[in-house]
Amino acid sequence: MKRIQLGNTVFEGENDAYLIEAGRTTLVDTAVAVPAVRAELREGLSEHGVEFADVDAVVLTHWHPDHAGLAGEIQAEGGAEVYVHEADAPLVDGRERPFATNPTAQRETFERWGMPAAARERLTEFFDTEGADIYGRDAEVTPIADGETIDLGGVKLETVHLPGHTAGLCAFAFDPRTVPGHEPVSGNVGDEGESPVEAFTGDALLPRYTPNVGGADVRVEEPLAAYADSLVRIVERDWDAAHPGHRERIDEPSRRAAEILEHHRDRTRRVIDVLESGPATAWEVSAALFGDLEEIHTLHGPGEAFAHLDHLERAGVLERDGTAYRLVDPDPNVDELFPTAALDATDR
Repeated sequence: MKRIQLGNTVFEGENDAYLIEAGRTTLVDTAVAVPAVRAELREGLSEHGVEFADVDAVVLTHWHPDHAGLAGEIQAEGGAEVYVHEADAPLVDGRERPFATNPTAQRETFERWGMPAAARERLTEFFDTEGADIYGRDAEVTPIADGETIDLGGVKLETVHLPGHTAGLCAFAFDPRTVPGHEPVSGNVGDEGESPVEAFTGDALLPRYTPNVGGADVRVEEPLAAYADSLVRIVERDWDAAHPGHRERIDEPSRRAAEILEHHRDRTRRVIDVLESGPATAWEVSAALFGDLEEIHTLHGPGEAFAHLDHLERAGVLERDGTAYRLVDPDPNVDELFPTAALDATDR
């Protein structure tokens, strides 16, 4: 297994694509469809004697363009089979328009968040500057679901659905001993003889950032609750290592998932603190939490604030009047608003 690092100045930093040369030459995630990054991916593959046309399978962790943008182009050159979760499939095969190119979805979302006109204009200008080309060519996809196995010819990937950042985000768990050219992070079996398991986690688990919820995919219902459940699932899986969609390998994924879950408890407390001064919209809460925002963060900031406000409203801590949220329970037990797992409870 080879990690190919690719440039990315817009989203969460360096992208990772993973080349697996088993019975089927496979790429886990691609990259954004812009000329410079396309050239980087071609060069990275060629260092291992692989061209786009040689790729037999593309396995996508989710639909975002910095992960799926080149899937259609790779497929067009060599007929690769493209796998993606059924919830994200419409955004990869072209049946559904992404948020950045969907004015109707933008208008409804920005109104719900209370975003002022000037901020809307800045964000739509950013979308126009980035352009629709970053999403690349549509691909014919093979939809997958939680628990399904993708057989790469000697390497089997188990699909683990982890929604939150997107509706269809998945990790892919595998036995590292079966992957040619890959040295397992943990070469020891567990006390009860368990086999080592590692996973490609896409943006469900990142080493330096907390993946955005609420703004990264506005289709997700109850985004914070969905992501909290996904984090608990990662803790309980207790993988030996996680290979994320950005930056370096995570050697203690359960611990990292527990840290992110605690981060969201802390952020929920901060949202409650903001509302103690009076009712506020998602945009106003975002400003209090994150300050002035630029480019894609103009979407992610109020989206994150909305995810927390929505979570608190559903729990009866807040009431919504139009676009503004008002505290009705100023001293909730925040811990009880989130699920816990063994490691998470121990760390706290």
